[in-house]
Amino acid sequence: MMMRDGGTVRGKLILMAVSTTFVALLAASCAMLAFDLRAFQRYWVDDLVAQADIMARVTAPALAFNDDDAARQNLAVLRARPQILAAAIYTAAGRRAAVYGAAAGQAVPQQPEASGYRIDGAEVVVFRPIVENGEQLGTVYLRSRYGLVDRLVSYAAILGFVMLGALLIAGLVASRLQAAITRPLEAVTNVARQVMQRRDFTLRVPGNAGGEIGVLVDAFNDMLAEIGRRSHAQQEANATLEHEMQVRKQAEEALRTADRRKDEFLATLAHELRNPLAPIRTGLDILRLRSGDAQATQRATDIMERQLRQMVRLVDDLLDVSRINTGKFAIKTGRVELKAMVNDALEVVRPYIELHGHDLVIDLPDRPVFLHGDATRLAQILSNLLNNAAKYTNRGGRVSLKATVEDRTLVMVVADTGIGIAPDMLDTVFEMFVQVDSTLERSNAGLGVGLSLARKLVELHGGSIEAHSAGLGHGSQFVVRLPIVVDPELPAKPTPASFISAETYRILLADDNVDFVNSIGALLTAMGHSVVITHNGLDALAAAKRFCPDYAFLDIGLPQMSGYDLARHMRELQCCAMTVMIAVTGWGQEKDRQLAFEAGFDHHMVKPVRFEQIEEILNNRSIIKKLRT
Repeated sequence: MMMRDGGTVRGKLILMAVSTTFVALLAASCAMLAFDLRAFQRYWVDDLVAQADIMARVTAPALAFNDDDAARQNLAVLRARPQILAAAIYTAAGRRAAVYGAAAGQAVPQQPEASGYRIDGAEVVVFRPIVENGEQLGTVYLRSRYGLVDRLVSYAAILGFVMLGALLIAGLVASRLQAAITRPLEAVTNVARQVMQRRDFTLRVPGNAGGEIGVLVDAFNDMLAEIGRRSHAQQEANATLEHEMQVRKQAEEALRTADRRKDEFLATLAHELRNPLAPIRTGLDILRLRSGDAQATQRATDIMERQLRQMVRLVDDLLDVSRINTGKFAIKTGRVELKAMVNDALEVVRPYIELHGHDLVIDLPDRPVFLHGDATRLAQILSNLLNNAAKYTNRGGRVSLKATVEDRTLVMVVADTGIGIAPDMLDTVFEMFVQVDSTLERSNAGLGVGLSLARKLVELHGGSIEAHSAGLGHGSQFVVRLPIVVDPELPAKPTPASFISAETYRILLADDNVDFVNSIGALLTAMGHSVVITHNGLDALAAAKRFCPDYAFLDIGLPQMSGYDLARHMRELQCCAMTVMIAVTGWGQEKDRQLAFEAGFDHHMVKPVRFEQIEEILNNRSIIKKLRT
């Protein structure tokens, strides 16, 4: 430790205590002095004003009778107040009626001032009016000593003695209390010096001091103990490193597994895409070699169309799962009727079920049941489950759909008599790319995304889905629970389930894909319809003006004028007021559908377009007319 107290902890602690006390006393003294001086000034002024008011009341009769002698006698009473240096009585006209003071002629103003007071250095001057019965008869003037300096000197002397005594007491108390702080610190210093010299980390600082000093001593002892435990910690570090190596190996194995699954998925995807491509290629060969055979042509067309639908379904499922996983998937909620949803789903999967020769059993509630959700996505849930049931059921099996209502919840059960699910697969069957049966014998097992997509869509609608199976070979059940809408508002205008018409129509086709639009135009012409084909927006608008079509199938990405602008211009034409306009585009998100409807389109179709979709729109023209009226 240093020899001078100013550099030691002890000296600094005493200096801190004394300095703190001095600053506190000085601040308190200044505050008390300011308060006392203000009170002293108020007391002095109030006393002089009161004296002036008394003198004004006593002198009022003398002024009323112009008795200057009586006024002077009244002022002579002020001799009993030696602090009053001068005084005067003024008449209402400003004349000095009486004067008091040793040098009265010089110290008293010639004219009275306004009522009030002022402080002139060490003196206080007061002017007060003399009022009698509401009439001012004159003015009283008083000049008195103001003992501010004497007051300050007395106050400073008292504060000086008090501060000196307080500082002495603070220094004595601090010198007594500092030992509780400096002794533990000195002990820490001595132990630290010994540890540095002897390298003995078993030394400890003795004592059980409290407060921050105790915390410091304990921390120093803990530090020494920690250094003593470093050898043991080194062993633990080695063990941890070994564990981390094992974790790293496990991570590498997981990466290899993920890579293997990726390869398996790509192989499966290539297989699933080649499956429909092979019959499509064969169908093209049949059309090329046996174009004159109507039966062979029809059979090839059916095969190609069925395989094309399968490819579109695979791509759509992959895109939907990708959108959901990236948070870009949105559903458009509305009121959806159960039977309409089931019909939409069956429209998609019925050909696939019939192709496999399965019996399809549907059991729905008699009364209408309404859901709040996206009609397209709800139908997609059912179609995925029914398609999955048909896929994993041997030919000639049974697929059923049963729906019931339980406490404001719609319960739908899709069951099959297929290969079933092993107990260890029930928890993982909804994961991406998981397949119950991936053997080579089952060539149409799919990509393993249908059930995963169904679960994600169910959860987006606030529902749940479960898988049940008695084991391999005993079929499976998928139970979907969705909230229903209670007491729904029924539609004002029911729409018939189907409408068949043998009418022929004027149809305008606008698309820059020449092969597509020409083939559709040829089919429509063969059905007896009048067809006009254009390949850009301006030609389509000109054709609409002279052709007045009943239907207009318009591509959105047209050259020279977009399909949205073309639809808006056609709606402005009187001859196209009742034209049914259909947007044909590769963009199928909900925002694209909304843009089409805002532009004036009646329908929104996503490429590739099946001819049955076009036929369905043509057959439902009467329905559209009724809805418009």
